[in-house]
Amino acid sequence: MKKMLMTMTALTLSALMLAGCGGSSAKETEKAAETAAATEAVTEAAETEAAETEAAETEAAQEDEENYNTGDASLDDPRNQDEIGEDEILVVSFGTSFNDSRRMTIGAIESTLAESFPDWSVRRGFTSQIIIDHVKSRDGVAIDNVGEALDRAVNNNVKRLVVVPTHLMNGFEYTDLSEELSTYADAFEQIAISEPLLTSDEDFSAVADAIVSATAEYDDGETAIVFMGHGTEADSNGVYDKMQSVLAGKGCDHYFIGTVEATPSVEDVLAKVQEGDYKRVVLEPLMVVAGDHANNDMAGDEEDSWKTIFTKAGYEVVPVLRGLGELEEIRDIYVAHAQAALDSLQ
Repeated sequence: MKKMLMTMTALTLSALMLAGCGGSSAKETEKAAETAAATEAVTEAAETEAAETEAAETEAAQEDEENYNTGDASLDDPRNQDEIGEDEILVVSFGTSFNDSRRMTIGAIESTLAESFPDWSVRRGFTSQIIIDHVKSRDGVAIDNVGEALDRAVNNNVKRLVVVPTHLMNGFEYTDLSEELSTYADAFEQIAISEPLLTSDEDFSAVADAIVSATAEYDDGETAIVFMGHGTEADSNGVYDKMQSVLAGKGCDHYFIGTVEATPSVEDVLAKVQEGDYKRVVLEPLMVVAGDHANNDMAGDEEDSWKTIFTKAGYEVVPVLRGLGELEEIRDIYVAHAQAALDSLQ
């Protein structure tokens, strides 16, 4: 809209300049005035339309916010306190603005780490500034981004720092985090970063066992149990195919893995499911949290949601909004990875 207004203003100035060149006649001056008046009228109309559009968008956003109930943010500990001590475990997550899920997944992982390593202070850092800003604006809760969390550690004279990412894989985000940590290498006496959730063959096997155990009640031979991952353009996207192979190797033939933003896509998964004689499809996120992707892309009512796609294909669909962080077995893997990182400091 600003570009449009600038263009119209420029046309007006051009018309006036042409009218004033070379001793313009009264007729030309009058014509220029008419052009300027017409342009002014169009400008006013455009400004009015822009104001009305902005007001409508603001009202719609406020209405959405009123209906955006994700739980009580005050129940979640943002873990941004000072007085850390010399030893800190910094749990780094992408984050989610879904308050209940944040508390039951990321918060649960942090609490499990705090219980497992009572001599270490556990703090939080999110990589998504959009989520941080949204939670701050909506709920008044401040969550540190990674830079703020690291600076807090430095200002509190932390000597030994272990960073525990809740990322599923060694992808772009894990690489970015590692690079950011390298800039703080001289700020601490010792620093280490633990491995992502899906790193070793043992990790894949343990995660497969965890999700199968958590969904055992649905595995009746007539139900396809579909897990939705995020997906990435990085080579690490191969973890989804590997997880599918691990499940197949365990005889879990009714389990299927897909992604929102990469492959296997929902269409790929649907084609596989249609090869069987299933009547029901259970959908669950293969993500640490049950946030926006789980609630909207997976379980939403939009035309392109997984729930809608499988429903239109003739299946009874049961969405399960449960993040991996809610599973004790998954949290135990993060503890094991943290222990390995701590051991590397000895």
